[in-house]
Amino acid sequence: MAIYTLPELPYDYSELAPVISPEIIELHHDKHHAAYVKGANDTMEQLAEARDKDQWGSINGLEKNLAFHLSGHILHSIYWHNMTGDGGGEPLERDGVGELADAIAEHFGSFAGFKAQLSKAAATTQGSGWGVLAYEPVSGRLVVEQVYDHQGNVGQGSVPILVFDAWEHAFYLQYKNQKVDFIQAMWKVVNWQDVARRYTAAKERAHNLLLAP
Repeated sequence: MAIYTLPELPYDYSELAPVISPEIIELHHDKHHAAYVKGANDTMEQLAEARDKDQWGSINGLEKNLAFHLSGHILHSIYWHNMTGDGGGEPLERDGVGELADAIAEHFGSFAGFKAQLSKAAATTQGSGWGVLAYEPVSGRLVVEQVYDHQGNVGQGSVPILVFDAWEHAFYLQYKNQKVDFIQAMWKVVNWQDVARRYTAAKERAHNLLLAP
């Protein structure tokens, strides 16, 4: 039985136009995200077979494949909800996301500083990858991280709360090779309500990270 399943989009394909075209959303979700789900399930089956047969010659490749596909599935599952057609701007107290806004100002100096750092992290990720705003539970801070090829510069306990997909399949049909233009456009559809909910949930679960007995 499949362990992982493709989640439904929280909106129709045209919701994010003109920032992201309906064609891209359809291909990205129905083909690319679906491929990560299948890859994760297939790899889990292959690992189970390796255990049953006690044959571990391919363990390194299988573990790397699991990380690749599972990260792709998780990050995309967050990505779809991080966006909305009536989003954008910046988080503000009057919109009910003041706690998130205060944390961004505290941990990055200003919203402008945070926006510049996440934009640059997404645009300069080695190869294909993501720029990620994450809650880091050891310090209780928000940090920006880079995920390249679904591996990456990631603190082990960090919880992604806002993700920018910088793989070519996320933008090439519309933006060609202008990745920076796509990333700047992404700020117009950020769903700050979703990001704020994820921030609150991450803080509430921070005690689950066991550093020492």
